[in-house]
This record gives sequence, structure tokens and C-alpha cells, in this order.
Amino acid sequence: MHVETPKKHRPKKVLQASSFLQSLARNRSGNTLVMMAAFTIPLVILAGAGIDIGRQFLVKTRLQQACDAGALAGRKTMTATTGTALDTNSAAQAQLFFSSNFRSGWMGSSAVSFTPTRTNDSQVTATATATVPMTLTRMFNNNSVVQTVSCTARFDIGDTDIMFVLDTTGSMADSTSGCSAGSAVSYTRPDGTTGYRIPECTSSKMAGLRTAVLSFYDTLAAHASPAAHVRYGFVTYTSTVNAGLLLPASYIVDSYGYNTRQLIGDADYGTATTSTPAAASSAACSALAVRAPTTGYTATGTAVQKTASWNSSTNVCTITGQPKKPNWRYGKYTQDTSQFKLGSAIADPSVVTGGTTKWQGCIEERDTTVTTTFNQNSLPADLNPDTVPTSDATRWRPLWPDVTYFRGNVMSPSTVDNSGSSTNPYGDTTSTSAAGAYTNVSDGFTQSAQLLSCGKPAKRLAVMTRTEVSNFVNATDFVPIGYTYHDTGMIWGTRLISPTGIFASDTAAWPGNTSPARYIVFMTDGAMNPNSNVYGMYGLEYYDKRIAGSTGTSLTTYHNARFVAECAAAKARNITVFVIGFGQALTTEMTNCASPGSAFYASSNSALQDAFNSIALNVAALRLSQ
Repeated sequence: MHVETPKKHRPKKVLQASSFLQSLARNRSGNTLVMMAAFTIPLVILAGAGIDIGRQFLVKTRLQQACDAGALAGRKTMTATTGTALDTNSAAQAQLFFSSNFRSGWMGSSAVSFTPTRTNDSQVTATATATVPMTLTRMFNNNSVVQTVSCTARFDIGDTDIMFVLDTTGSMADSTSGCSAGSAVSYTRPDGTTGYRIPECTSSKMAGLRTAVLSFYDTLAAHASPAAHVRYGFVTYTSTVNAGLLLPASYIVDSYGYNTRQLIGDADYGTATTSTPAAASSAACSALAVRAPTTGYTATGTAVQKTASWNSSTNVCTITGQPKKPNWRYGKYTQDTSQFKLGSAIADPSVVTGGTTKWQGCIEERDTTVTTTFNQNSLPADLNPDTVPTSDATRWRPLWPDVTYFRGNVMSPSTVDNSGSSTNPYGDTTSTSAAGAYTNVSDGFTQSAQLLSCGKPAKRLAVMTRTEVSNFVNATDFVPIGYTYHDTGMIWGTRLISPTGIFASDTAAWPGNTSPARYIVFMTDGAMNPNSNVYGMYGLEYYDKRIAGSTGTSLTTYHNARFVAECAAAKARNITVFVIGFGQALTTEMTNCASPGSAFYASSNSALQDAFNSIALNVAALRLSQ
């Protein structure tokens, strides 16, 4: 017998719900709507956060850039030396540069602030803040975020060589306020010899230069790290440069032709006298015919030549005494410089009265080329700062004023004889006019006219203390005198700092360091002003014609061409050239001499100090240290 198991019956509503769910599971088009509904809120939060994070990043980046710009501007213009407050101008410049780079309201920012201060080690540090509103995340009670950045700017320098090339001509005795200095007066040089200078006006340009150089030193020292090496060198220039004693003696000639004079015998002066001394014979009478002194002359430049006459019928000896004085031939003659160049006092070969002469160190240049067009690849020896002397053509010559004479306008023939008009000593001229015929170029009236000047000895590159720099610019021979020849200063400034020249060891890299940055600071208060009667680095141009030859073209044109050529030689050796016109408008040549953006004009002593400080800050590398 079969018994069936009873079936279980589900309620109708349960069956319908189950069917719906099974249908829904099989129908995927409905899932998307559910998932979108479920993820809408997280997606909104993520999107809003991404947008707001991006906004915050942009604002913080721009805020940092503005902070950096403000700190750099504040440090560049800072003049305060103590305390933590910036001076008014630098604070204003800092705020200006900050606000120019970050404007309130950008990206909805508000409460923007920028606070720069000065640190004890001469840095400018600053903090900048800005409140940035949220966008989509604001609905989740995230209203705003305050962004804060900090920045620090400082000047810092590495190894650096500075060569000052300074105009110390006569006009530097004037002031920029209108005072004109008087005539030259004598003074005693540090070596005990006599020099000439122009007495300085109160607040002279020379005084302004002394202050400016020391201010430059102080500014650079304030920004030098303890590990940095800074070397200084000096060239003071007029129509020549006092640099000869920096050279090895072998670099200077042992003989050279100067515009001088040579003794060619005696000349009569005055009336002869007679006497009849006792004499026993004709031979005894003839023995009385002598010159007194036998050779040379007395201290006054005189001698007496005695002649004898024997009268055999009366046995009388007659002696005629004719006063004599030197007879000179003026022209160009070779002089022995082998002892003179050593700097010791020696007998003056151009006088007969026992005078001595001593070299001060100023030089005549080596051979050059008469032209206004120069090729940097083949400069003449005097313009090539790297040429090592190998012959007399490439060696220097001592400037020798004591043996150098004017001979008037005598050019052809090139010599002239003269026995002078003076009575003490005889044989010399009584002329007191500058560049007068037969006058010596070292005479006081010629130096008073500034046709001769030999300034302070140049200084090779070396580490110097502030006291040493002060001692240099305040020395008794750091004085104004002479004509303006820019080429002489630039030639020697470049020569002393050239990394490939005869003084290359002075500017070599410090052990373990890279090569130093090299700078020439060239300052002048006047335009080029040569004079053919000046005795300077190229001799007496009126006679020697080493620069312009016989072309008749202005000396100024030739000297300017040499100046610009030497500036190019400096820049070709990676030397930055700064040029300052002090009360002198910048000429085309001065502007061309300077490296790009490195020409300055200063109208007063205070402006000169500002220019020197600006250059010092240019030498120092302005950078962000945070």
C-alpha cells in the first residue's frame, strides 16, 4: 500500500516577493541606479577635496614665490646694519615685490600678510600667510585653511678678486659742489723724495673716493662667508702707472733711449783774464796751461781753461784764463738703466754738479703699434696683458724724469746744442715755463703744470685687512696730480688680474677651490685728456710719437682706441668690468668698456659711495637660503 507525503504550501505573498527579487537580480539595469545613489555622497566629498587641495597647492606655491621675491628685494635694498627692523626703503620694496606677486583676493584668499625682518647676520627673513576658502568641502563644515610660508634671502660670496683702477688725476682735488683746487705744491713722499700734489678742496672728490673704497670693503665683508677668500689690488693712474717695482728686474731694460742731453765740450762765458806768473823757461810757462778743474766742473758748473804764451825776447810768461761752462747737445740718447732700475740712488748722468737720481717706480711701456684698430688675437705687447718679456722690445723702461729734457720745437734736425743762460749752475736754462726749451721735466714748474706725475705704487692682489685698505687710500702719496689717461690704468689693471698673465699666480684658485670670480672696478672723474707735452707711459709724445705717429690725428682718438681695446682684453679673460663716471657723464668709450649693466654715474661723494656699495652687492651673490 502506497502512502503519499503531503505537499507543503507557501503563502502567495511570499511567492510574489521571491519572484520579484529573483527578477531584480537577473535585471542588471537597475543596479546602476542603486550604486550611483549609494556612492554620490563619497564622490562629492572626493571631488571637493581634490579641487580644494589643488587650490591650496596653487595658493601656497604662489605665496612662497611672493615671499621669496619680497625677501630678495628687501635684502637687495637693505641699508640697516643693526637691529631686526628693516630700513624704510627696503621694507617698502619688500612689501611692493610681495604684493606684486601675490594679490589679495587671488583664489578667494583673504587676510594676506607679509612680515619681513632683519637677522643679526644681515639676512632678511620673512613669513607670509593667507586664508584660503574651501569650495565643495564647505558643505561638510570645512570653511577655510590658513596657508603659511617662510623665506630667507642673503648675500653671499665665494672666492673673489677685486682690482681697483682709480683715477687720481688733478681734478680729483676739486669738489663736486664747485670748489676748484689751486696749483700743485711739493710734499715729501714716503721714501723721502720730493713729489707734487694738488691741495684738496674741503669734501674733495679724492676724500669721497677714500670713503667709497672703504664702504665697498665693509659691504663685501658683511656678506662674505667665513670660508670665502677675497683679494684686493690697486692701480692708481694718471699719465702713467707706478708699477715698475712690482716687476722682476729682468723684465726691465738695462739701457734705453731718452730725450736727454749729452756733454759735447766747453763753451766760453765772460771775459778772459791775463796774468804773468814767473816762469824760468818756455817749458815752465807751458806747464801752467791747465784746465781747472782738470775734468768736469765746479759745483756751480764752471771751469777755467788756461792757455800759455812765452815771450822769448823778454822771457815773460803770459797766462790767459777763459771761463768755461758746459755745452750740451739735446736729443735722444741711450742711457744705462741697469742700476737705476734697482731703485737705488745713483749719480745723475745728465748733470755736471754731482746730483743724484732715484727711480720712483713709474714706467714707460714696451713697444706698441700706431693704430686705432686692434685685433684681440694679435695685440701689441703693451696691450697684451699676458705677454712675457723676451727682448728689449717687450721689456718695460723706467720713467726717468731727471734725465729727460724738453728741447723746444726742435724736431728736424733732432738735436740742438745749447750752453744755457743760467749762472747757477752754468750751462742750464733760466726758463721757468712749463715745457720750456732745455728745461728738465722734473723741474718744479713743470710738475706744477702736471706735465709729470708719478703716483702711489700699485698693489698686487692679496688678502687685505680693513686697516691695510685704509692705510693705502689714506697714505701721504695717495694724492691728486696729473692728466687723465684711461688706457694706462686699464692696461695695468688688466695685467695685474689676468688669470693667464705674468701675475697669474696672484689670482690663481685657492687650494681645493674653483677659480675666483674676477672684477675690475674702474673709477674716473674725467674724460680722456692726453697732452703731447706730458712725460708719461709713452715717453714725450711730442718727440717720441709712439701713439699717434705723425698722422696729425688727435691723441685723444688714439688713446681712447687703446682704452677700449684693453677693456675688451679684460672681458675676454672673463673679468667683469665695472665703470663709474664720478661727476663725469659716461662717454661712449666708458660705456663700451663696462660689462653689460655695469656702468654707473655718480654726481656727488654720497652718490659715489652708493655706486661702490651697489657694485659690492653685485659682486656678492644674492640668493635664497631657505
